[in-house]
Amino acid sequence: MYFLNRVDAAMQLSKKLDKYRGQKGVILAVPRGGVPIGYYLARYLDFELDLLMTKKLGHPLNEEFAIGAVGLEDSIIEETENVPTAYIKEKVTEIHEQLKKRYKDFMGEKEPLDLQGKIVIVVDDGIATGRTILATLKMLRSKHPKKLVVAVPIASTQAAERVAKEVDEFISIHNPVPFFGVGRFYQDFSQTTDEEVINFLKELNFKPMKSAD
Repeated sequence: MYFLNRVDAAMQLSKKLDKYRGQKGVILAVPRGGVPIGYYLARYLDFELDLLMTKKLGHPLNEEFAIGAVGLEDSIIEETENVPTAYIKEKVTEIHEQLKKRYKDFMGEKEPLDLQGKIVIVVDDGIATGRTILATLKMLRSKHPKKLVVAVPIASTQAAERVAKEVDEFISIHNPVPFFGVGRFYQDFSQTTDEEVINFLKELNFKPMKSAD
């Protein structure tokens, strides 16, 4: 057990991000569990906060096996062998619409932040396999950030090695072996609710139109 809760994890993680304080940057928090951490770090670093809305695209024969990732505006498909083109097109469109609705639920009419020329720090409460985030990072590179960083309280050794190769800096406090899943290393790993996400965003002067369903 390394962390009391996500706030405790964010406080510990902030110490490793001191060098970025006062620079021009954006925290991209993975909802929902990454939002409490992103909120704390955005305030600590004086960064803007946005949501990283992405979802893995699962294989038609096994939804848990990611063949790519879909974001609000784009997608990246990495494995297409024996995967029908029609399936990919249909699922990408479906996921795009889901993500747009979720983003609007949380952020109202606010547009995603421009990442060009900024330090972009992707945060979550932990990384187990890293497969989805790897595809997501490739999409973020196309936004031309000044620097792309992933910062998490905890990650598996395998995920840490993979993600570190795709970013300018990878930061994690712990990489335990064996790795039993992110939640096992928090005393309180209760689910972050949609209402809590909206409240965090409101405190940073976002004004969602309504609560998420």
